[in-house]
Amino acid sequence: MPTRRTGQPRGNGAKKPAAANPAARRKAPGETRKRNAVVEPTNGMPAPDVNLHFVFPSDYGALRDVQRQINSALDAHHYDDESVFAIKLATEEVLINAVKHGNKGDAAKSVTVDVTINRKQFEITVHDQGAGFNRKSVPDPTAEENLDKPSGRGLLLIESYMDSVKYTDKGRRVKMVRKNRAV
Repeated sequence: MPTRRTGQPRGNGAKKPAAANPAARRKAPGETRKRNAVVEPTNGMPAPDVNLHFVFPSDYGALRDVQRQINSALDAHHYDDESVFAIKLATEEVLINAVKHGNKGDAAKSVTVDVTINRKQFEITVHDQGAGFNRKSVPDPTAEENLDKPSGRGLLLIESYMDSVKYTDKGRRVKMVRKNRAV
């Protein structure tokens, strides 16, 4: 059987339905597409605040769903590209730190994440069940003796890209805030 290219008729002469091919589907009035995600139309009204709550075991695979839902909400609230980049980077770092350093990869321990996103700001709180840490005791990754180390820059990145970072509960809870620069 010969191969067919996309857009050519199927064996029965019918073309692939447009709904099954999202790239071919036309935008509906009021619909916005951004970063390959279709965002629900808001009919000109601001998107409502998004509150997300997650509790998951210390498993790196579970981080993807958290990040996917956050990214979708950022799209719906029309965050600028710089803010989206900053939020994605800092969120990935803080989630990995909770699993890797906080809970030491122990799947019996969980990570709790609370997120609030509105058109003005992004706020996330991540809480792990580890022993905690003292932020002041973490070595400075820009110090000469640490420049060649392959890790240790996550907190520096988080603190550089977020507008506010606060460590509580002996370092087990991190709250980060980033303003939407598009507003």
